[in-house]
Amino acid sequence: MISQGGWTSPVMWFFYSMSSGFLTDAVSVLPAPQNLSVQSTNMKHLLMWNPVTQPGETVFYFVEYQGEYESLYMSHIWIPSSQCSPTKSLECDVTDDITATVPYNFRVMAMLGSQTSAWSNLEYPFNRNATVLTPPRMEVTEHGLHLVIELEDLGPPFEFLVVYWRREPGAAEHVKVVRSGDIPVHLETMEPGAMYCVKAQALVKAIGRHSAFSQPMCVEMQGESLPLALALFAFVGFTLIFVVVLLSVWKMGQLLRYSCCPTVVLPDTLKITSSSQKLVNCRKEEVDACDVAVLSSEHLFGVWISQT
Repeated sequence: MISQGGWTSPVMWFFYSMSSGFLTDAVSVLPAPQNLSVQSTNMKHLLMWNPVTQPGETVFYFVEYQGEYESLYMSHIWIPSSQCSPTKSLECDVTDDITATVPYNFRVMAMLGSQTSAWSNLEYPFNRNATVLTPPRMEVTEHGLHLVIELEDLGPPFEFLVVYWRREPGAAEHVKVVRSGDIPVHLETMEPGAMYCVKAQALVKAIGRHSAFSQPMCVEMQGESLPLALALFAFVGFTLIFVVVLLSVWKMGQLLRYSCCPTVVLPDTLKITSSSQKLVNCRKEEVDACDVAVLSSEHLFGVWISQT
């Protein structure tokens, strides 16, 4: 992989290939880079070295690494770094090259045109479990009676242990595991007017280590409890609304009842009673008026027999 500096000419690639394979038979012209070291913080690994000074000239550097697998099972083969072969810088980010928790060796060679230096090796192999883990930076805010925390994004290997508590004597601590940073995390609802504190530490399962806890950050929850008068007003309002709803439901039931199943009242003329019956005999061809006669029940029976 070619870095931003790139190759200055195809000749450089040729000489690099030749120097990598036959360096033991070649004569080194340039001085080798000195004082190789690895600075590693929060799983970011940076290989550094001193410059090879050539006034008025640009010196390129090539970085190679060798892990435990290459050393034991691949005849000590060296692999060019994915980020820094070549580079004009005096440092190389070798984070992507270190993929396991095993010792890694590094070496650096300088090149100027057709001139090369000898390889300069890292004095002691580097293991990523030696990285320095720092407490994560975080922001703590209050939003709607919730504690909201936002943690620094340290990369995929990291998880975070968040501890929060109410600031008062004997308060219990609550623990929450956050899988990734740079995403706001809402904690549980807090009591208004109280002060709550938060601290966090970074965890890396790949190396089985964790950082120290960050300094606690405390936030006072905004808002106060409802006054008694306001609470009473709310209760009365709720009661009135409840009564109105009940009356509305009852009235609606009555309307539905009389609409679907109305009560039928017979007129008085269709009602049968045990008293005498009124018979109306109307013969239009003989008289112009109707004679109403009150007959007893025995008389009515005799009239019915005679007509049948």
